[in-house]
Amino acid sequence: MDTSGKEKEAIQLMADADKKVKSTGSFLGGMFGGGSHKVEDACEMYCRSANMFKMAKNWNGACFRQHLIICSTRYVTASSFPCSPAAGAAFCKAARLHMQLQNKHDSAVSFIDAGNAYKKSDPNEAIKCLNAAIDIYTDMGRFTIAAKHHISIAEIYESELVDMEKAIAHYEQAADYYKGEESNSSANKCLLKVGAYCAQLEQYQKSIEIYEQVGANVMDNPLLKYSAKEYFFKASLCHFIVDELNAKIAIEKYEEMFPAFSDSRECKLLKKLLEAHEEQNIEAFTEAVKEFDSISRLDQWHTTLLLRIKKTIQGEEGDLK
Repeated sequence: MDTSGKEKEAIQLMADADKKVKSTGSFLGGMFGGGSHKVEDACEMYCRSANMFKMAKNWNGACFRQHLIICSTRYVTASSFPCSPAAGAAFCKAARLHMQLQNKHDSAVSFIDAGNAYKKSDPNEAIKCLNAAIDIYTDMGRFTIAAKHHISIAEIYESELVDMEKAIAHYEQAADYYKGEESNSSANKCLLKVGAYCAQLEQYQKSIEIYEQVGANVMDNPLLKYSAKEYFFKASLCHFIVDELNAKIAIEKYEEMFPAFSDSRECKLLKKLLEAHEEQNIEAFTEAVKEFDSISRLDQWHTTLLLRIKKTIQGEEGDLK
């Protein structure tokens, strides 16, 4: 489908919106001179332009330099515009005008739209836009919405920029906001992300604290208590990597806290691994893991930690199979 027409129309709308803003002169002069409606019209035009860029799949500025666009009584080439104007940049312009008009909610929504557009091509710019929206929402006391967008930023750091430390920071901030709003289930989901990444980064003590905290939070909940054994299992693996004795003490503590943990396959596996580790028996360690995996498939996170534990056994071969 040819979308070049939509892109040309979007560029024309951007030019018209820019002219409308400039025609108000200074912002205050425009406001007191009855020009606020021009600024409002420009906001709407920027948003329409952004949506046309989206239809053309032009997210951050692959401008049509070869086309001539008629603007008022003169010809304007697309190259007259910086190459950044497209869906993301148009939404940003709308957001800034909304803020000038003290339309905080509309400004935040436009920054979110800009962030979503920039996700397609410029993750760093997307993060800037989402952070701008977060600042507005926190200023308005809308912490649940701010938390949601901290998660969006964390996901960009996870999948696009691969910066786990920054992903952790945003998941932690989201969890704090959710806790403040008594959204404990959402807070726990964020904390579990933090716990997983901390363990991967060998920040075991922080990971242990999170898994113990979340496990304690859910073990008395009839709907969620089944998952407590998984969190205590993960905490035990982190303990195991740090120190075998710590792991023994921790497992005993978890059994006392949550008696159902004693009968779980996870607890039984841990005890087999402890025994194999004490005896420096690689074959027994590997066999215990294989037996567990044949029934309950171990994911990459568990496999990584189990390999780290196995490497502490003398003569290990670096594989769980």
